[in-house]
Amino acid sequence: MRIHKTVPTFKTEEEERVFWADHSPLDYPEQYKRVPHDFSNLKRSTRSVTFRIPESLFSRLKVAANKRDVPYQSLMKIFINDKLNEEYKAK
Repeated sequence: MRIHKTVPTFKTEEEERVFWADHSPLDYPEQYKRVPHDFSNLKRSTRSVTFRIPESLFSRLKVAANKRDVPYQSLMKIFINDKLNEEYKAK
């Protein structure tokens, strides 16, 4: 036999905050219904780009990314974004 728990009614946000600090929504599965999602019409927000760079530059990029503990692709995006921001501010 399964015991059904119900989420109490709260008088204040603080009361609710204190409650959820010690409880999990997973303890109250009957209170939540599944909401169907359809992501088929979403457009990609990124685009794959291929370009060639010298091996030495790529090695330096990977070392710099490793020092920052980020993937090299992410560091490339950061560097490109920073440089473009500089360009736009200069104009």
